[in-house]
Amino acid sequence: MNRNNSIEEEIKERISLGNKAFYANQDLFKIKLLTKNSNLRMYKTLVRPVVTYACETWVLKESIKTKLRIFESKVLRRIYGPTKEKDGTWRINSNEELNRLTDNKNIINHIKAQRLAWFGHVRRMPDDSMVNKSIRVVTRTNKIARKTKK
Repeated sequence: MNRNNSIEEEIKERISLGNKAFYANQDLFKIKLLTKNSNLRMYKTLVRPVVTYACETWVLKESIKTKLRIFESKVLRRIYGPTKEKDGTWRINSNEELNRLTDNKNIINHIKAQRLAWFGHVRRMPDDSMVNKSIRVVTRTNKIARKTKK
């Protein structure tokens, strides 16, 4: 969080760290004996957690979603490589093709699943836990703010 109550700088830093994690492990991703699905699993276990660390608390604006999708598309294009057409030409995979290859398990859907899992943990916590007390305070504050706007 910064002074403007924005998480965008943190997410930019996370994406930068994700790039570093990918390029630090680039030798692993280039091993010809590994399948593309193995490389995808390595991405999901080595790189994606670096980017999505503490994502449960993020507010996903469209600009942030776009940046995360761009990062993941770039990595997936490196993993899957170009596609050879019937006429012998090569082309880059489209975003729709990448979504199909990953069964639509993209980084945005992963973050949403993480947030739901975190919500489940919070709901199972005792009512007197610090997290639930904080949520009640924020909820009350939001209700008061909505009433004053009317």
